[in-house]
Order: sequence, then structure tokens, then C-alpha cells
Amino acid sequence: MDEIKRILVPVDFSENSDKILDSAVFIADKFGAELEVVFVVQSFDDYSGFFVPHMPMAQFEGEMVAAAEKKMTEFLGSRRVKTTTVLIGDVGEQIVGHAKETGVDLIVMGTHGYKGLERVMFGSVANKVVKSAPCPVMTINPDELVTTRKASNATQ
Repeated sequence: MDEIKRILVPVDFSENSDKILDSAVFIADKFGAELEVVFVVQSFDDYSGFFVPHMPMAQFEGEMVAAAEKKMTEFLGSRRVKTTTVLIGDVGEQIVGHAKETGVDLIVMGTHGYKGLERVMFGSVANKVVKSAPCPVMTINPDELVTTRKASNATQ
């Protein structure tokens, strides 16, 4: 890896994602890199045998994508992010696949997002990405970070 020109940041819109994105923006500024934020709508295809949805699965996923795109705009606020993407599927697989397709130089993500039962059901996304990413992955423990906005508000 000669230069870091493109950074991919997977988010789940949580408070932890807010902290990770602040860190990624800082890193992108230091390298003069382009930043892409990605959110993956978990596909329910694997769980279709557990329940019968009241609407067709394709319609449900379409509504989830539309809601995620709206949430992405709200989540980013005034941050300068050039590219955003919403994908559908297995979260870890989609992040790695997107990184391969777009040729990013670095993935910046949290060490954890899911907790409790969700983590047991979906596994560790960070673990999947670190093991199969086509580029370096910087993992950040969000519990050890103080967001820039909170820190600046505390000093005022």
C-alpha cells in the first residue's frame, strides 16, 4: 500500500458509529483521503423460515433501504462525506465485497456494534471483515473514544 486515498467506514447509526466516523474523518483529513460511509441492511433471506412477513420480502427490503438512506443523511449531519452507500445482505460479506469492488485502501470500523443476543445471532462483523478484507482494517474501540463534538462542548 503506497498511499491511502480512499477510506471505507461501515456504520450502524449508533452512538458508537458516531465516534468511529469522527475518527475516520480525522484520519481522512490527515491523509487527504476520500471517505465513503456504508450501511448494510441485514438481509432476512436466511431467516425466512422463521416467520411469514405481512408484506413481500422485496417490498420490505426496499422500504428498509429507503429508511436507511434517509437515516444516513440525518446521521452524517454537517460532516463532509463525498460518498454514501446502502447495501443489502450479510453485513460482513457486503462490507468486504464492497471494499473489493471499489478498491478502497483502508477500512476504519468499530471493534463492536452489536451486543447481547444480536451479537450471538449475527456474529462479529469486525471479525469477519478483518479476516477477509482486501486491504488493511483499522479497528477502533468506541468505548475508549470521546467524540470531537462532545469534547469541544465540554471545553466551552
